Amino acid sequence: MKDAKNRYKEIVASVPAEIKAEVDLSFAISDRIDFLMHEKGLSKKQLADALGRRPSEVTKWLSGQHNFTIATLAMLSTFFQHPIIRVG
Repeated sequence: MKDAKNRYKEIVASVPAEIKAEVDLSFAISDRIDFLMHEKGLSKKQLADALGRRPSEVTKWLSGQHNFTIATLAMLSTFFQHPIIRVG
């Protein structure tokens, strides 16, 4: 077990900083969308219907693995009337 933990630490340490930053940002965005959905009391289906999207797309947004476009982030910010991300 100790070897597995050490190996895991080695693998994590070898991940480039920009990849770590990308993963952190991806999950921060999905967490923000999830928070705003809950604040408005929306299910995935309700959000998808309101935006004219498929529920599977909302699921992908919430997975933390979606590569958002600026247009999608702007659309979500406008819909929720709150920024999804802040720059500067």
